[in-house]
This record gives sequence, structure tokens and C-alpha cells, in this order.
Amino acid sequence: MTELENKIYAIKTTAKQERTVADNIVKALKDHGEIRVTAIIAPDELRGYVLVESPDSLARIEQLVEMVPHARAVVRGASILDEVAHFLVPKPVVSGIDEGTIVELIAGPFKGEKAVVKRVDTGKEEITVELYESMVPIPITVRGDHVRVIDRREDEK
Repeated sequence: MTELENKIYAIKTTAKQERTVADNIVKALKDHGEIRVTAIIAPDELRGYVLVESPDSLARIEQLVEMVPHARAVVRGASILDEVAHFLVPKPVVSGIDEGTIVELIAGPFKGEKAVVKRVDTGKEEITVELYESMVPIPITVRGDHVRVIDRREDEK
């Protein structure tokens, strides 16, 4: 038996039900083992769709969609991989954070404090901030996923 090449299928879902559909696909696959799926992706940036990687035919994926609540249809297209390739590459945690951005610390000893970004290190995915209400400006280096962006305007001095 020759090994089949995997294809990526985009499944249209009900609005804000992408994670539910992904979970329900996993449950449906446990009940119906004849449909093969190698990966399921529900990126936050791609609203209303779930991506499924499978060596099976379009007809098999359409059977899967019929078994899953909130899954509407399989999008028919020539090459879905070209359109979704950028979702498959992880982007740095600090992307979109620049110097002067106002952030809130969401983890660590300074959780809940607001700070101004002074330096961004994309290689280490860390940022250096100074606390807003601090009497003495002390630079603090935190991981990029430990902050939430509040305001993107530049810090004026």
C-alpha cells in the first residue's frame, strides 16, 4: 500500500465555535475510526474556520463534517495550503510590541501593574519595562507572554 499525501481542508464553522468544533472532531474520530486525521488547527486569527490535515478524500472529510455539531461545510478550493501557510508558522510572542507601548503585567511579582516598554528582545522573546507608578524607574525584564498590550501610543517625554 502506498503512503498517501496529506491535504489540508478548511472547515467552515458557526461563529465563535472553532474550539468546540475541533474538540468535537476529536470525539467523532474516536467513535468512527475509518476517517484518518493527522492534525487539527483552530488558529485565533482565522475566525469561523478549523483546519484539518488528512490523507483522506474530500468526501471522507465531508462525512466527518456531517457528524460534528457546529461544523457547516468543507471549503472547496484549489490550494488551501498557500492561503493558510502563515498560520502554520509560529510568530514571536513579542510581535506587535514596540518601545513606548503601554502594557499590563499579567504574571509574576508585579502582576496587575502597568508599565512602559523600554526595549524589546525578539530573539529571547523578552521585553524590558519600567513600572508606571514607580518613584524610581527600575528596568524589569519579563517574558513577552507575561504582558498584555493596553495602549500602543508612544511614550512622550
